[in-house]
Amino acid sequence: MSIISNISEKYDCVIIGAGPGGSRLAELCAQKGLDVLVLEKRQEIGVPKRCAEGIGEMHLKEVGFNGKERFIANTILNGSILYAPDGQPIALPPKKEIGYILERKLFDKELASRAALAGAKIIVNAEVLNLIKNDDDFVCGVELDYCGEKHSIKSDLVVSAEGVEAKIARSILNIAVPRPDEVMSGYQYELENISMEDSSRLEFYLGPKMVPGGYIWIFPKGKRRANVGIGIISNCQKSAKYYLDAWINTKSNLKNGSVLEENAGAIPVGGFLKKMTANGFLAVGDAARQVHPIHGGGLYESTHAAKIAAEVIHEAKIAGDYSDKMLDKYNKMWWLKRGNELLRVNKIKTVAQKMSDEEMNLFFSCFRNTDISALVGGNLSEISKLLLKIPRLIKFSKYLI
Repeated sequence: MSIISNISEKYDCVIIGAGPGGSRLAELCAQKGLDVLVLEKRQEIGVPKRCAEGIGEMHLKEVGFNGKERFIANTILNGSILYAPDGQPIALPPKKEIGYILERKLFDKELASRAALAGAKIIVNAEVLNLIKNDDDFVCGVELDYCGEKHSIKSDLVVSAEGVEAKIARSILNIAVPRPDEVMSGYQYELENISMEDSSRLEFYLGPKMVPGGYIWIFPKGKRRANVGIGIISNCQKSAKYYLDAWINTKSNLKNGSVLEENAGAIPVGGFLKKMTANGFLAVGDAARQVHPIHGGGLYESTHAAKIAAEVIHEAKIAGDYSDKMLDKYNKMWWLKRGNELLRVNKIKTVAQKMSDEEMNLFFSCFRNTDISALVGGNLSEISKLLLKIPRLIKFSKYLI
């Protein structure tokens, strides 16, 4: 008997995608008593991985884990270090909060497992082809392909947690094609048998010539293993892999490493949506472009958005109202709690992308250790003060207005 024959004809909520945002939302909604179905188009949850696999202790605890789970590959005790284009190191002192490097394949499956244990139904190898709408222009279900067979499932609400491709979300929300500065091209190796100065510390490398519009990272997964990756602005003439390979070949501690895995993909880093809802529809995570513009991290943003969405969906369930007007509370809450900060961060990203190597060296020469928090936290006032210290950099302050 096909597994698809065991699902209901109608659900309160159908979620497209079993990534962290989709699975976390499914868990929270199921805990609130909603009947939830999650449809994942891939045959295995968590594959392929599409991130550097880092997470902070506070965020890990926020989603219900304690740092002792089997998906923890490494613990980051010594903070991070950032290298300017000329090689000057900017050490970021360890905070009270430690960090972790995950095995995302295991982490994503664990999130999905918890959603299932909370009562959500999860089906893999199920690709949503289209949305179903009623005569009042409400989304009221999905059409899907499961193992070559077409099926229709009704629901009060459909959520897109599709990831960066977001075919369904783009169609109903009329999402514009992102500008080159709103998406990055990423490439990453998982390297084994390499050496690192400190396997309990993250490393970041900047330089417009070396890494156009982005950065290179080393996220240690053990004493001799690390994710080594790059994100560059999407309209470069050469590929992300080209720039990453060129850089690795200059590093004697990395270039002879063995490759255990390669990953590539697009990373949304801007173009935030004012409107992420429609009648009977809502989007979370990469599908809604909820990603930190500077470092491209979406794990925190997607699961935090899921928490906000779950509250609004629960209210909609109680009210029996899944209209765009009702769901608009999600838009307002996300912009209040995350969107406005990320918009400020995006302005800082714009400044960085317009700097030359020499200008970036000048910029980082003014940095104190504490200034990095201003950079990633969107503190425009502090960044403006830094720019105004150096006459050559004053011209960039206009982008912070």
